[in-house]
Amino acid sequence: METKVTGQTQSAGFQIGVRRTLPITREQAWAYVTSADGIRQWLGEGAELHFEPKYRYRTGSGAEGEVRVVKPQQQLRLTWQKPGWAKPSTIQIRLIENGSGKTTVSFHQENLADATAREAMKQHWEEVLQHMLNHTNNGV
Repeated sequence: METKVTGQTQSAGFQIGVRRTLPITREQAWAYVTSADGIRQWLGEGAELHFEPKYRYRTGSGAEGEVRVVKPQQQLRLTWQKPGWAKPSTIQIRLIENGSGKTTVSFHQENLADATAREAMKQHWEEVLQHMLNHTNNGV
């Protein structure tokens, strides 16, 4: 009998999903995620993104990838490969409006190499959402 490892899938390697409902509209969430500060928080220093499919980017730390899907105020999907990783992972950001001026911000990442990478990315996405909440509390 094989032991199932948390976060491991048959087809997409390891994956992680982190979400939080914030007291902002979907428009405000999108404005932050696509702002210079937002990009720096979730993608890394030195990253410049153009939100159009097939746009290739590189961060200051050497991570690189390609924008795949852009649905304004709803969804972003892109690849992301840190230096030293054998293959790129896929990041998906979804914004789900809950009414009453609240939006659930969801980060999902798949094709991670192992449980260690999964845990590191889980911590990263939790920090990103905490920063976004702090930014929200200071008036987006």
